[in-house]
Amino acid sequence: MFSHIMVGTRDLESLTRFYDAVLAPIGLERGHQEDDGGPVGHTWRRPGTAWPHFIVQYPFNERPATWGNGVQVSFAAPSQDAVDRAWKAAIDNGGNDEGAPGPRPHYGSDYYGAYCRDPEGNKLCFVHTAELARISL
Repeated sequence: MFSHIMVGTRDLESLTRFYDAVLAPIGLERGHQEDDGGPVGHTWRRPGTAWPHFIVQYPFNERPATWGNGVQVSFAAPSQDAVDRAWKAAIDNGGNDEGAPGPRPHYGSDYYGAYCRDPEGNKLCFVHTAELARISL
């Protein structure tokens, strides 16, 4: 399990709009980002929780943000419909298709997922399984 995942950005305002639209269908809300002395960013998490969370932020080293080849951030979705809606929101908000929603039985008998890239090239996955649905509530 992870405590938080952070991706860098070159355009915080644009990527914030993207993730507001994309993460809402899976039940994540943008919260207040505390000033920790680092660069400005935004955080999303499940309502009423502090951890885990997802962060979009300008890089600490002040160099341009880049995507990681081989890096993928995967979000648990509460339903197949939530996978569909998150992926559609990503595509409708400037993301690129990396695999439309559907069953992926080679990953598990009830694995339902979709893949895309955000507008800055970060690879994302939205996935629903019965087990993930129980732990992602």
